[in-house]
Amino acid sequence: MKKSSEYQHVTHEFGPVFDSRSEVVILGSFPSVRSREQQFYYGHPQNRFWKVIAALAGEAVPQTISEKKELLYAHHIALWDVIASCDIIGSSDSSIRNVAVNDIREITEHAPVRAIYLNGNKAYELFTKYMRELTALPAVKLPSTSPANAACSLARLQSEWRALLGEHASAN
Repeated sequence: MKKSSEYQHVTHEFGPVFDSRSEVVILGSFPSVRSREQQFYYGHPQNRFWKVIAALAGEAVPQTISEKKELLYAHHIALWDVIASCDIIGSSDSSIRNVAVNDIREITEHAPVRAIYLNGNKAYELFTKYMRELTALPAVKLPSTSPANAACSLARLQSEWRALLGEHASAN
């Protein structure tokens, strides 16, 4: 068994969540160890992603993968990560190296996406370096919902993430 202080080459094993009505894409950097174990996005109990999305949508925080997907579909949100595979120590974004990226066009060519939102600095940095040339869509950096960004309150996250739903929020 490898120590948590050692690099592991890890491949993203679950695909993007989107449908033909997805209007915004949220990209993270790469799934945490907990998310990889659960085979779905934002699986760490201290990550505030699902609390933020539920609050913006005016719905209960989803608990199951099925409920999470339903929430995303109902509000025309696509969800994926920038990285397809990398070398990483545990869940540490700062340790990421030897990156292979996902192709954002897998979503943007099949849905009426109007903007891309990046969950945190690392996702934005990776998007800018590796994906920016693949799309002309606006890309907006949002504060990370990660527990590593504990200095950012839930209220502040909700306020800054409100841009995500934009005009569509009032249409629901």
